[in-house]
Amino acid sequence: MAVVLKVRKKDILILPKEIREKAGIKEDSEVIVEVKNNLIIIKPLKPKVVRVDPGIIEELLREEYY
Repeated sequence: MAVVLKVRKKDILILPKEIREKAGIKEDSEVIVEVKNNLIIIKPLKPKVVRVDPGIIEELLREEYY
């Protein structure tokens, strides 16, 4: 899918809903924007959820402070 978009005042670019939905970008979500070889790449930010034992965190913090 390709569309022509206009860069508006204050360098604002509005992504049409159909494009956002296809890319998995929802309203108020964060995106990663990078430039590679003169191309602008916009990807949804999908943080990884990591499970950590709180006891390990406490131990590491104790070591850091003492």
